[in-house]
Amino acid sequence: MRVLVATDAWHPQVNGVVRTLTSLAESARTLGVTLDFLTPEGFATVGLPTYPHIRLALPSRRAITERITTAAPDAIHIATEGTIGHMVRGFCIRHGLSFTTSYTTCFPEYIAERVPLPLAVSYAVLRRFHAAATVTMVSTPSLMQQLCSRGFQHLGMWGRGVDTEKFRPDLAIDLDLPRPIFLSMGRVAVEKNLEAFLSLDLPGSKAVIGEGPQEAELKARYPEVKFLGLLKGRELAAHLGAADVFVFPSKTDTFGVVQLEALACGVPVAAFPVMGPRDVIGGTKVGVMDADLRAACLAALNIPRDACRAFALERSWEASARQFIGHVNKAAIATVQRQRAAFALQATAGGT
Repeated sequence: MRVLVATDAWHPQVNGVVRTLTSLAESARTLGVTLDFLTPEGFATVGLPTYPHIRLALPSRRAITERITTAAPDAIHIATEGTIGHMVRGFCIRHGLSFTTSYTTCFPEYIAERVPLPLAVSYAVLRRFHAAATVTMVSTPSLMQQLCSRGFQHLGMWGRGVDTEKFRPDLAIDLDLPRPIFLSMGRVAVEKNLEAFLSLDLPGSKAVIGEGPQEAELKARYPEVKFLGLLKGRELAAHLGAADVFVFPSKTDTFGVVQLEALACGVPVAAFPVMGPRDVIGGTKVGVMDADLRAACLAALNIPRDACRAFALERSWEASARQFIGHVNKAAIATVQRQRAAFALQATAGGT
């Protein structure tokens, strides 16, 4: 089976969507499914307003048609709601092709952090976008419940996994910082709520992995914090494993795969009791959630690192890939049924 995944988020971006899709492709391949990607590569781009280092592709309808035709997929999945996502959605509707989508980012909340646009308006736009999909995949029960309350339909679970070979405790390095080390990782932007972590009165050291539009501002306001910049691969795992607690201050992430990556490195998680953390560490003994983030950070210091690693070992990307494949297969079957129905209708019309 060959699946074409349309995504506005792609390398060199470093975020949860890109890491998820890359890991998904690797695991799907072992299950006999090939994922091709229709990405911004090769298209002219423009900087995203208020976030210029993230580029939006400017594809033409003809270019999108050529790429889809060349890929000749058995199924199409739209991973993001950007320009590429909208163009591919339009292609599928025009040609009577069923497709799946995924809801991975709380854009209404992200937008509300920057401009005074009512959440109801943003959700209405997204609800219309996803309504045409055979299945809209979501990562957690909390997100599914939230979207159901907003009128979304045809939702299906698509959980996340972690590569426990790439992220493991034995890669940890010495950061040469006073302990305990509290570390956060992600896009350095207002929607990630990093300041809730950086402003805490904590013993030891605070560190941040990542880059983004709020970086210069936060560096100036919190000079005592160690900003490690953008890290990848083995270097990323080595720095994650060096921490004593991974702090996840975001209140808007739909999942937060970085939590699993930290746990795979043997590092417990401290977070607010919100969607994302509730679904990853809620009801477990590998993290602490508290409306008082400082209390969560201090309590997490008492969690055994081997328990975190054991927890991560049970969350495989193979299980995630199987869920994904099951959903896109429904769209592939629906497309065949549509085509057969159209052929039968034409045959009937021709006979009369």
